[in-house]
Amino acid sequence: MHIHSRKDWELPDSAATPEKHFRNRRAFLKSLGMGIAGAAFAGRVSAATRGFPTTRNPNFNDTSLRLTPEDFVTSYNNFYEFGTDKAEPKIYANQGWETEPWSIEITGLARNRTRIDVNDLIDRVGGIEQRVYRHRCVEAWSMVVPWDGFALRKLVELADPTEDARYVRFVTFNDPDSAIGQARGNLPYPYVEGLRLDEATNELAFIATGVYGKPMPNQNGAPLRLVVPWKYGFKGIKSIVQVDFVATQPRNTWQIMASNEYGFYANVNPNVAHPRWSQASERIIGEGSFFNPGRKPTLMFNGYESQVASLYEGLDLRRNY
Repeated sequence: MHIHSRKDWELPDSAATPEKHFRNRRAFLKSLGMGIAGAAFAGRVSAATRGFPTTRNPNFNDTSLRLTPEDFVTSYNNFYEFGTDKAEPKIYANQGWETEPWSIEITGLARNRTRIDVNDLIDRVGGIEQRVYRHRCVEAWSMVVPWDGFALRKLVELADPTEDARYVRFVTFNDPDSAIGQARGNLPYPYVEGLRLDEATNELAFIATGVYGKPMPNQNGAPLRLVVPWKYGFKGIKSIVQVDFVATQPRNTWQIMASNEYGFYANVNPNVAHPRWSQASERIIGEGSFFNPGRKPTLMFNGYESQVASLYEGLDLRRNY
């Protein structure tokens, strides 16, 4: 008999969201240590403080979407650098890990290769705005998040990639002395992600510097994280330190770890199941109860089909998952 011994980085078959978290709001927050004691982990101040308060961009503000309460957004996190449990990042990312000061390096096939402070970068791209986006995790749960930041296209224009650049490779920090997940070696670090250049310059692609009108909390990926709302959340690399323009398709971290489960594109597709669970529907974080958890059908490209479907014309979305 073959017995599967689950690795500590693997998501469970139940898609990693315990039913108990949906009993009610109070029970959920209690399970995350969000009582009086939990207030000690409210979050450090991000290095990216320029541009607040923000103005919501009406072109990216679907008023039919119900925002996920802020305490869920900042307490229910996947950030493996600080642990594989949803509650761990809020605790461990705020115990000695510093995001001030912070700079990123633009490298590779770009005419303006440079290292730049995060607030200087915000000034160079013309400040920040707020956009409301659906967020869909590969684990089959979802949120609606008001992100603050700027269009990734502006960073690409600042870098001025050469004609040979076809992809953008993103790299996060590597500090095992401060990041308990990195010290545990639960993934190969630093975490790496990538986009095609045409994806990176799509109007939806976003670099977030905050959430809910405030600088980004450490546990959410301070001070800079990628937001690509038509893709599964693991594409949204956090705490970026390098933006590298390259000619060939980079392998992202989850491809390296489990290529049979996680691909390069990671487009939200209800018709393509994860090998261990369906993607046809999703749980809505912060809604429902134990007996009737909030749930809805998953939308193609997470509801952004009209904005991004043309990027993948002629591409087999089952093969290129």
